[in-house]
Amino acid sequence: MKSDEFRKLGHRMVDWIADYWNRVENFPVRSQIKPGEVLRKLPLHPPEKGLGGAAGWDSIFWDLESVVVPGVTHWQSPSFFAYFPANASGPSVLGELLSAGLGVQGMLWATGPSCTELETRVLDWLAELTGLPESFRSTSGTGGGVIQGTASEATLVAMVAARARVRRKRPGDAPLVVYSSTQAHSSVIKAAMLSGVARDASDTTHVRLLETDENYALRPEVLERAITEDLAAGRQPFFVCATLGTTSSGAMDPLSPISQVMERTGLTAMGGWLHVDAAWAGAALICPEHQALAAGIESVDSIAFDPHKWLLTNFDCDAFYTRDRASLVDALSVTPEYLRNTASATGSVVDYRDWQVELGRRFRALKLWFVLRHYGAQGLRAYLREHVRLAGLFEGWVREDARFEVVVPRSLSLVCFRLAPRPGESAEDTDTRNRTLLERLNANGDAYLSHTVLPGIGGAPSKYVLRMAIGSPRTEERHVRACWESLQWLVGV
Repeated sequence: MKSDEFRKLGHRMVDWIADYWNRVENFPVRSQIKPGEVLRKLPLHPPEKGLGGAAGWDSIFWDLESVVVPGVTHWQSPSFFAYFPANASGPSVLGELLSAGLGVQGMLWATGPSCTELETRVLDWLAELTGLPESFRSTSGTGGGVIQGTASEATLVAMVAARARVRRKRPGDAPLVVYSSTQAHSSVIKAAMLSGVARDASDTTHVRLLETDENYALRPEVLERAITEDLAAGRQPFFVCATLGTTSSGAMDPLSPISQVMERTGLTAMGGWLHVDAAWAGAALICPEHQALAAGIESVDSIAFDPHKWLLTNFDCDAFYTRDRASLVDALSVTPEYLRNTASATGSVVDYRDWQVELGRRFRALKLWFVLRHYGAQGLRAYLREHVRLAGLFEGWVREDARFEVVVPRSLSLVCFRLAPRPGESAEDTDTRNRTLLERLNANGDAYLSHTVLPGIGGAPSKYVLRMAIGSPRTEERHVRACWESLQWLVGV
């Protein structure tokens, strides 16, 4: 494709994206197609002859509208309230386009000096904005940040580094043990499986999922008891994953008490690693009023959060920080002859290939750099605060309607609620009414919510719960109110 042809098609595609954002709220939020419908619209065999020229691309744009868009669940819709948000913004998309155009492969400093050094500086900016201690910044000399693809990758990287460190300090073959709450993300179990710690997803000996308090946060006394039991049984505790903003309910694990448990049990001295998965909630630390959520952060070994969730940066972009870069590099560095170079040999540069599982890496820092420069700290704080305000409004409306109940106190921009049990109604029937309500709301396409099941506390039955997660760049109060009115109408029908 010649430059002039690319320029014209590029303008056309950017215009298409901008137009899509303008009309996205007119589409059903959740795709209405049936399984296999997109496949049936696509030819079974690849094209033999190319399109050849800009005019031929008319068919691609036609297929975008007739094949792709109907099969899209619109994560950028202002009425998308499911799961957690997956933000995209103009600056981040332009950064992604520039990254693709430059085509940098930044595995080594030598293969992309700007790719490496821009990432280092932008991650330090983000550390400053979120109030992370100096020990997590590149300027400390012992810590620093790196962009991973997802928080799941970050958990795996942290666990591999932790495994190497504890084996270095406590040589031997004692079975390793991982700890998190029952509400931690499934990536903790998967990381244990991938790193050889756990046999499979049901391995409760090497992955201890611990009970929580009434707000679904990890209980430090339960952690302490589990570590003590495992040490007495000849096992080697080595990795604790705390969560700031669990997927189901937005629970916040208490970092200071957890780190104190690790000190008291001797786990810290053994080389034990405390990782914090703040995939969604970490963005809120940019607002000073929310930084208390991370009290005790100075004692953890690593923390990760996803700007691609709630910080206007399109997928994929996870900000991973550690205070112990040496353990990370020791665990992940492999240097075949074809990667050896003068800059790396001097030790004066960072090679981010040693901070991640894969070798290759894209120039992802560009999109985060564009977002931070475009919005600035003030713009990002205003953006986050508005979503928290809207969630507070929604929570208030739920509490005012006796037919509904808030299941746990609101966590930032996440509200967990449901239809309240009727007098004499079984837990199963209450769950069925809530499941039916959610299915009917999502089926009409006006809004999209997701659900979870929260375990009962103190022997109570579990609860089927609806989740209202506010975070789209285009969400306004009118969209939140319209969703609430739809819920009320559906209950009244």
